[in-house]
Amino acid sequence: MIRAAVVGAAGYAGIEVVRALIGHPAIELVYATSDADAGRRLADVYPSLLGVTDLVFAPHDLDAIAHDCDIAFLAVPHTAALASAPQLIEAGVTVFDLSADYRLADPQVYEAWYGVPHTSPDLLAASVYGQPELNHNALDALAAKRADGEAVLVGCAGCYPTATILASAPAYAAGIAGVGPVIVNALSGVSGAGKGLKATSHFCAADENVNAYGSTTHRHTPEMEQALSQAAGHAVQVVFTPHLIPMKRGLLSTVAIPMAADISLDEIVAVYMHAYEPSPFVTVLGAQMPRTASVVGSNNAQVGFALDRRSGTLVSSCAIDNLDKGAATQAVQCANIVLGLDERAGLTTMIAPVV
Repeated sequence: MIRAAVVGAAGYAGIEVVRALIGHPAIELVYATSDADAGRRLADVYPSLLGVTDLVFAPHDLDAIAHDCDIAFLAVPHTAALASAPQLIEAGVTVFDLSADYRLADPQVYEAWYGVPHTSPDLLAASVYGQPELNHNALDALAAKRADGEAVLVGCAGCYPTATILASAPAYAAGIAGVGPVIVNALSGVSGAGKGLKATSHFCAADENVNAYGSTTHRHTPEMEQALSQAAGHAVQVVFTPHLIPMKRGLLSTVAIPMAADISLDEIVAVYMHAYEPSPFVTVLGAQMPRTASVVGSNNAQVGFALDRRSGTLVSSCAIDNLDKGAATQAVQCANIVLGLDERAGLTTMIAPVV
């Protein structure tokens, strides 16, 4: 068994990583850390785990993790991984970082959007972006390095970028997307704001309310541009507006993509079907638009389309669970690939049909 730690396990994304690892056939969860909850059973904080695990939250102790674990999932706030990942990598622990600290290839772009200098640019240059459908080959190459005894680092993709990438990257990779900004409107449940209490996530602020926030300034914008530019082979600009919606979990990204030439919806669907044929987690719906309720609690993604011939625009929409495919279970999917396992290991593709 591969021995694993989840750092920041009491948070919403962290506990979802725990949920995936508890039943994993090849990974043993050894440490689940939380300074605030140290000494308490996981099941006392999250009663859904009663009868499932007796594991107790441990304090953040990187030396103990380095001594006892083969891999670590960092479910910590942005900038916190900068203090943890280098020490763990140096100790020979492979790291899957759920924060944004190792996603952006250019440290200057990171500093511009996150407001702090990147303190380990060499490690950033060696990291691989963790979005499996877009970057499977790079993750496979990382698996070969780990098999040779090297500790490696994956900067796992963010929630909004994941849904946006899945909705739009095949069009750019196939050369059917045209020139011009990509317009992204995305909606996320309140759990996307994290477990810490904020004025905007109070029940009274979020219930019965939908609002846009961070329009043109959200930190996921450069991550989307980086991924779509990689797919296209040239620079792609994104105009991104996120929205907070009164749901616990779920994310829908709807992307308006200018088309390069006259093309039918059937041809577009064929492009996406081909792109996602190897993926066990992405379903192409064709002209049917996706629903967040159809993917909640899973690593699944569903993509659907509408083609506006009048303006030459493809409207592509992707639904994911922001905590799972947008964070935790996608990190486990990346880990499965890097560890040389079936990428489906420990992950379910079936959800409750009535949610």
